[in-house]
Amino acid sequence: MSDEPMRVAVLGGGSFGTALASIAADNGAEVCQWLRDIDLVEQINREHRNGRYLPDFAINPAVKASSDMQAVLERAELVLVAIPSKAFRDVVRQARPWLRSDQILVSTTKGIQEEGFKLMSQILQEETGFTHIGVISGPNLATEIAQKQLTATVVASDDPLTRTRVQQALSCDYFRVYASNDRYGVELGGALKNIYAIAAGMAAALGMGENTRSMLMTRALAEMGRFAVDQGANPMTFLGLAGVGDLIVTCSSDLSRNYRVGYALGQGKSLDEAVAALGQVAEGVNTVRLVRDKAREAGVYMPLAEGLYQVLFQGVPAREMARMLMRGEQSSDVEFLLSREDVQRAHRRVEAADDQPDASRHGSGQ
Repeated sequence: MSDEPMRVAVLGGGSFGTALASIAADNGAEVCQWLRDIDLVEQINREHRNGRYLPDFAINPAVKASSDMQAVLERAELVLVAIPSKAFRDVVRQARPWLRSDQILVSTTKGIQEEGFKLMSQILQEETGFTHIGVISGPNLATEIAQKQLTATVVASDDPLTRTRVQQALSCDYFRVYASNDRYGVELGGALKNIYAIAAGMAAALGMGENTRSMLMTRALAEMGRFAVDQGANPMTFLGLAGVGDLIVTCSSDLSRNYRVGYALGQGKSLDEAVAALGQVAEGVNTVRLVRDKAREAGVYMPLAEGLYQVLFQGVPAREMARMLMRGEQSSDVEFLLSREDVQRAHRRVEAADDQPDASRHGSGQ
């Protein structure tokens, strides 16, 4: 290993990218952060503060911001791509002329591209063909990381060098980096949990209690695992930080952007009003639609995703959705203890019951 400091590039000027840039600088790396906004570049370099996304957080003065993509990338060993999913591919294409095959490319974005249902690391692979590709995901609210509160994340990659170098760049006394080789499962968990954070925010706004939150998170985890198995991920990954860990924090904290969108919806605001009030990207809104459509196409039973789709895009009131879910949820609990055939039979029984009138479903006095 060289004694020279690691050279890290961060693409994106949002809260998480900024927090990671500062951590890497705290660890002694040479850090350059790329942003489109020239005013924000100047503020970071002058005040060591990101006034738009982390206004109360002091960034390590060693972080150098720039709007010059080439200058940011040309010497970097590790490139953290912290770009919202809708712009992710475009920015990677913009960066491609200055990327090298020996560089390590890591996505920090928890979203899904609509065309082809692609995760961000798949986009990195398609656009570059590089070997050293990974993802970072976990219970990582940027504000708390910026405050140096204790937390952990997961770096996932098939490539051992990628895992090792990310751990070296970002591990510190308040931010622990664990490793996984299930890149797809870790990344899918980070994208899927955003759906259920919206549901948790809605439930809180409707005055539902802790029992409801617990039920919601537990059924969400089962739903995430069911979808993961169908898509080829390891369901055990969802018992770790990138699954249940991230799910807990985003369903429990008003620091979560997706939770705040859900809370606004539960208060009766429209989707447009909720998103406008947030002022930032809430990846879960788009993910609801994409996952709901993919689940229908694959025949995966996802009642929470379906219910959220109806609230967000079909005008169904949030309280009505909650009532429908209590009627139609499946009968099995920990379904990985059942055979696939048993699970499918249980889902068919629920779907058949949903098609019956209320009286026949509930019976008389049962």
